[in-house]
Amino acid sequence: MPRLAFAQSFWDGYDTLEKPVRAGVRKAMAKFQAMSAAELNADKGLHLESVQNARDPRMRTIRITDFWRGVVLAPDDGSDMFLLVNVLPHDDAYTWAAKRLYSANSATRALEVRNAVALDELTPLYETAARTAPRLLFADVSDGTLRELGIDDQVLRAARSLVDKAQLEAFSTLLPEDQLEVLQYLAEGFSPEEVYRDVVAVRRPADAPAEPVEDLATVITNTSARIRLVTGPRELEEMLAKPFAAWRVFLHPSQRRVAYRTSYGGPVQVTGGPGTGKTVAALHRVKHLLGRSEDGRILLTTYTNALAAGLREMLGLLLDEDEKLLARVDVTTIDACANGVVRAHSAAVPKPIGDREQRQLWEKVVRQLDLPFTAQFLAQEYRHVVLGQNLRDLDAYLGASRRGRGTGLGPARRREVWSGVERFEQMLRERGETTHLRICGRAAELLADAPAPYAHVVVDEAQDLHPAQWRVLRAAVSPSPDDLFVTGDPHQRIYDSRVSLGSLGIATVGRSFRLRVNYRSTEEILAWSARLLAPVTIDALEGEGTDSLAGYHSLLHGSRPRVRGYATRQEETDALVERIRVLLAEGLAPHEIGVCARFNLALDTAEEKLKAASIPVLRVKGQVAQGSEGVRLATMHAMKGLEFRAVSVLGVAEGTVPFAREITPREADPLQHDADLLRERCLLFVACTRARETLSVTWSGTASPFLPPVA
Repeated sequence: MPRLAFAQSFWDGYDTLEKPVRAGVRKAMAKFQAMSAAELNADKGLHLESVQNARDPRMRTIRITDFWRGVVLAPDDGSDMFLLVNVLPHDDAYTWAAKRLYSANSATRALEVRNAVALDELTPLYETAARTAPRLLFADVSDGTLRELGIDDQVLRAARSLVDKAQLEAFSTLLPEDQLEVLQYLAEGFSPEEVYRDVVAVRRPADAPAEPVEDLATVITNTSARIRLVTGPRELEEMLAKPFAAWRVFLHPSQRRVAYRTSYGGPVQVTGGPGTGKTVAALHRVKHLLGRSEDGRILLTTYTNALAAGLREMLGLLLDEDEKLLARVDVTTIDACANGVVRAHSAAVPKPIGDREQRQLWEKVVRQLDLPFTAQFLAQEYRHVVLGQNLRDLDAYLGASRRGRGTGLGPARRREVWSGVERFEQMLRERGETTHLRICGRAAELLADAPAPYAHVVVDEAQDLHPAQWRVLRAAVSPSPDDLFVTGDPHQRIYDSRVSLGSLGIATVGRSFRLRVNYRSTEEILAWSARLLAPVTIDALEGEGTDSLAGYHSLLHGSRPRVRGYATRQEETDALVERIRVLLAEGLAPHEIGVCARFNLALDTAEEKLKAASIPVLRVKGQVAQGSEGVRLATMHAMKGLEFRAVSVLGVAEGTVPFAREITPREADPLQHDADLLRERCLLFVACTRARETLSVTWSGTASPFLPPVA
């Protein structure tokens, strides 16, 4: 009986197919799986046909509907393994299949595909230009080194014709994935040794044969991260019924190396830009740790309730809803975890209040004590210095470092600040209230005086955590091998938190990993979004040094972001409605479209206009129930952790992004001023990188100063 496998190239397009075509795929694949090899070759229903003049003689097509064909790579070695690689309209399927060539990478042993015809046509044109170029892109890398990294003769010829990274980008849609990534890393300045370690070694199976083999079944087995083999009708049905959900926990070899390493000697840090799979790596690490013992408890935690709900859903998918395993994992926010610890030791716990209520209390403090500070300054001093260092009295504050604060304070001024701190906390006590960070401080103290409740702690979105929250995590697990597994991206830091992990007993030196390949958004969206952060420097996650997006790229390609201004807000909103009409007409489902803005007021107007146009909408203020239909509307902050095929970002105008009221005046505190601007930049970056295929950024009036100049 033929065995059936699905390439990632098939999944990349499957979600975009119309429902009748997807139904045809399911019917054809079910029929395919039920047939013998002899029946398959003789069958007139599936119409397994060769492709004339194909560069790869193994190419076949099968009938999906009257107008759609599936492209299949068939075995020519007597094996029974077939690989479905694409589904396209009839004529497009034959054209696409004729140009593609599949082969085994000589270094990674993985199956890879190239547009062989286009490569042969394009390379001579670049070779002609290269003869007069002063320097070639890979002049410092020998042919032998490139071959050791898996570059074959056809790609080597193309690589030797390139003079800069822009030309490599022009080839990117034609080259095999592993070879393209090798060349991209080298072009970014990484050494051949680093490229072998981070690209080749992590993708090459430990039991790979000494010499490359072309046996299709073996090569497919070596490419398990990008190809899924179906073992039975039930698995096939489930996989095709919810393909996007299945690939949400897809693990790339570079992520697998990190997630499934047997053991680490201490805390681990995994960083990477949006869409690089940090969350997926964290989930698989939980799965791995669950398999290490039968009773150890794990805390899987993140910053917000919506993110925690998403983690809970994805973990259930990964563990096949195994109740016994899921019962050993607490999936919650750090604040909720801390609150639970405090409640377990006290019958009455003060109610934590939000930032807005805290700001109002600080304004009262300033008025009552006639302090020479703004409420904003005192709130920031309290957050970054007092709570950041867990200061409990005046003497501690007088001797505390205020690194990162741009306004100097002598002893007299510090005493005035402390009087404000005491009045603020007195007001909270009188109201029976507190702050989340004070609860975290108390929880850390309680945990430190008792046996640690967890064997392992896995942290997602770590860039937004405050030192008080880190103290809870450090106290929740004893220092030991595999104690903390931390993922995050400093470029997505949308809350004002500053931390030195080493000072809190969380040292990751020698156990830090960076993921550089985006699996969500197109390269066009990433490149444009990265320009939002190009003018600034980003501090590293652990608080020492800086972080960079060097080498960060996507293997997916699509249209450039649509960036446009309008004279009025009404024109901008009208254009949004028309844009969404077009997307829906192109086949996108409403829930695959996200609309976001800095404030709810802009979303209110958008919601009203969309409803008037009979377009279903759903406001995102937390976790959205699966199956709920409607275009998603969310603030930029609420977009964290979400992703959509198409995203429209509204109101990216001067005065709104950045929001003027959130920016500390430079004369009041230059360092805080810069930190506030950076936080707003990161927020816009996060919003834009939620888009998988299509991004639209609009404004009315004057554009935000953050937006890159129009090329």
